[in-house]
Order: sequence, then structure tokens, then C-alpha cells
Amino acid sequence: MPADTRADLLALLRGRPSGEERQRVRPLIEQLERERPADLEAPGAELLLRGVWELRWSSSALPYLAVAPWIENLQLLDPQRGRGMNLLRLAGPLGSVAGIAVQAAIAIEPRPAEGGPCQRVSVCFERGGWLGPQLGERRLQWLREVSQSFPAWLAITVLDQELRVCRGNAGTLFALVRRPDLRLEDLLA
Repeated sequence: MPADTRADLLALLRGRPSGEERQRVRPLIEQLERERPADLEAPGAELLLRGVWELRWSSSALPYLAVAPWIENLQLLDPQRGRGMNLLRLAGPLGSVAGIAVQAAIAIEPRPAEGGPCQRVSVCFERGGWLGPQLGERRLQWLREVSQSFPAWLAITVLDQELRVCRGNAGTLFALVRRPDLRLEDLLA
């Protein structure tokens, strides 16, 4: 993957891009998707997918998919354990106090019959609600079962140690950066 395209995209995602700069994100993503598509069956891909990722750009207009300096929109993935979680919380020191979470069972789907790279992760939402702080061995939480009436999946189209691009089953394009400062074990309830 050419370093300049990837570096340009990461620079935009890590900053607070203006409206004009945000217009540059989609073409950079599409270029990276063509140049080096992710393959979740490649050696080490499952380990690359594992971790805490922060949403830094989305093609959606939905408010809970917006990127703002006061919100952390995190996605936690642990494919080895078949677990995932979306976590929306305040940025900064109050972030660990409470958040809104949706937990899911995830699985890497097999390579498609028509060929091409294996890119899809199936998502089955299970529980959602309030996720509070850790108190000793327990985490305060109020989660209820979620009724998912449709099949959900993410197509992981670009994946490396720092950057993940995916397309959701509803057509939304997402760009996420890894958060090495956050531990999966501390957040995934």
C-alpha cells in the first residue's frame, strides 16, 4: 500500500479535518481499497482485527456515527472469542465512568464462493444499554437483550496495525484508527 496515500488518510483521521479536508477522505479510502484489499484469512489478519478501534470518519449522517472531539465512538473486536462491542462514551477522564454499549457475537465469514478475499465479519447484536465503571472485580452495567431482526455484517476492506476501513450491511463506509492506549480486556464486558 503506498505510504503517501495511507499516511495522508491517517493524518486526516487523526486530526480534526475541516469540511474541505473531510471531502478528501472517501477518495483516499477508495484508492486504498483498490490497491490492497484486506483478506481476513491471511496469516495474522485475525490478530490485526483484534483490539480497540475508534471511529474517525463515517459516510453516515446519523448522530451516533458522527465524529466529535467530546465523544469517543469505539468498536471493540475479539474475533478469537467471537465477541464485539460498540461503545459510545465521553472523551477524557469521564469516559470510563459510563457509556452506551451494544454487545455482539461476531464471526469471520468464509471466503465467498465467487472468489476474492475473505472480508466479512458477521455481527449478531445481543445486549445493549448502560455500561458503567469497574468496581473491584465487577463492572456496573444495565444491559438488556436486543432483538435483531436482520442479518448484520461488516466488510473489512482495509486492515493494518493502525487503520481499519469497513463497509456495513446498510452501505455505510467507516474509517477507524487503533487505540493502543485502551486495553480490550478492560472494556469488553
